[in-house]
Amino acid sequence: MSRQRGSAVVDFVLVLLILIPLVLGILQVGLVLYVRNTLTSAASEGARYAATLDHTGADGVARTRSQLRGVISAEYAQDIEASPTTIAGAPAIEITVHAEVPALGMWGPSVSLSVTGHAIREAP
Repeated sequence: MSRQRGSAVVDFVLVLLILIPLVLGILQVGLVLYVRNTLTSAASEGARYAATLDHTGADGVARTRSQLRGVISAEYAQDIEASPTTIAGAPAIEITVHAEVPALGMWGPSVSLSVTGHAIREAP
């Protein structure tokens, strides 16, 4: 009977050695995707805001920064830039966000993400 219990414990430990890294890896992929989608949404919102008639690229950067601070952490709102561009010949604004996402939960080496949002400028 005790031999069976010892075998069950060894089997349990062997399964955990595979299962725990798998679950943690899935959680990490979910975290990176969540941050990437949030960065993309904030960049798009900032570009739409900056493209309105009475706003500038700096207003779009500020809007993007406030969106990121409200949803995730302020550390992701450090490197945001706005630049004019054209989309199909129409004047537009582009907001780019560069961020580092920790690769091991909230610590460890990081993964670089760069996302961009575009919007066509309103005509006067």
